[in-house]
Amino acid sequence: MNTKPVSLWGCRQAPKAGVRGKGAGRGAAGSATIDASLPPPPPPLTTPTFMPTLSDQDLLRLQSLLDDLPAPLQALDVSAIDGYLCGVLLQPKPVPLTAWLPAVFDLDGQAPPPGAASDEIRALVTRRHAEIDAAIGRRDWFDPWVYPLEDDDGEPASPSDCLLPWVAGFAAATELFPALMAQDDPALVEPLALLFMHVPREDLEDADALAAVIETLEPPADLAEAVQDTVRALMLMADVTRPRAATPVRRGPTGRAASHPVPRPSRRPIRSPR
Repeated sequence: MNTKPVSLWGCRQAPKAGVRGKGAGRGAAGSATIDASLPPPPPPLTTPTFMPTLSDQDLLRLQSLLDDLPAPLQALDVSAIDGYLCGVLLQPKPVPLTAWLPAVFDLDGQAPPPGAASDEIRALVTRRHAEIDAAIGRRDWFDPWVYPLEDDDGEPASPSDCLLPWVAGFAAATELFPALMAQDDPALVEPLALLFMHVPREDLEDADALAAVIETLEPPADLAEAVQDTVRALMLMADVTRPRAATPVRRGPTGRAASHPVPRPSRRPIRSPR
């Protein structure tokens, strides 16, 4: 299963003030971050010490640092970085930091200038890598760095246009690390289709099975639903490439198998980065 690289103009599109993630159920607005009790997951790919989730100020700081990188570096923007990290973390085998980090600064792997700015970018991005890694390991919801955009007439852009920079980053990871797309598992087709449905059809190549499934999908009603579907797709892919260890079946008082709590997004109000 292969895809042609998504046009990376989306990776360079600067984010506008908006949400980092929306989706409290299909079509309902709300943060995608939740707290839920789940079966014990396998250890994450990274084992960081405790650190707070990146704030909106951290996110804006990261974008500012990326914008200030000198030419000829072509750094990903924050939305593309988020998709890229998800594509890295869903590989069947862990990708070392030394392999995936250079593309954050430049897709061709050119090294950034040494100094405090590059060190700060590295620190912020590795924190985000650890956040997503832990969420995937727990099969927990998290807020993708996806923004509502406007078209040339100042009207709200379509959900697909808003998702495209994120999906472009995910596609960049699958190009640099092809093991995920090389998996011959039919369980990957639908979740991949949920992501690549936001890509122009002409940018898909040698992906007939994927394209066929995309044609059967109903477009999301709004950005909230699109983001919710994106997170769901990531967790479905993780079930294939990062399967969780089997856990003993718990029995309730009646002797029937007791179900684990179903993770649900919280109902926090949507916040815009300030």
